[in-house]
Amino acid sequence: MKEFEYTNTLPRKEDFFSLYETTGWNGNGIYTPEILYRAICNSWYVITVYENDHLVGFGRILSDGVYQTFICDLIVHPDYQNKGMGRAILTQLLEKCKSSGIRWVQLSSAKNKQSFYEKFGFQERSADAPGMQLFFE
Repeated sequence: MKEFEYTNTLPRKEDFFSLYETTGWNGNGIYTPEILYRAICNSWYVITVYENDHLVGFGRILSDGVYQTFICDLIVHPDYQNKGMGRAILTQLLEKCKSSGIRWVQLSSAKNKQSFYEKFGFQERSADAPGMQLFFE
């Protein structure tokens, strides 16, 4: 794997927006660079990955710092996928949880990515305690 710079600092607003756009998650354009940047500024912990000052990977944790943790926005630029970067990001996020004494880690998986998370021990929620969501239009 190439040498990448992993940091725990927030990326520049424009860099994050550009990386976020590569996911297709903002297909309807409801999230502006300002909204997304404000969101990541409220993260408990972040991992950013750069190659030559170019943001190519990102992951973050939302948490109360005690027992509730949610991993979100695990993003690897499509040109860098399937090369171990996502694994490295998730490993660092999980290590932060462990070192902070957090035992319950939750996440939402992108479509067809469940098997990636299963390699780390994640399991689907049981049918009698399913996750739910509400999205305001």
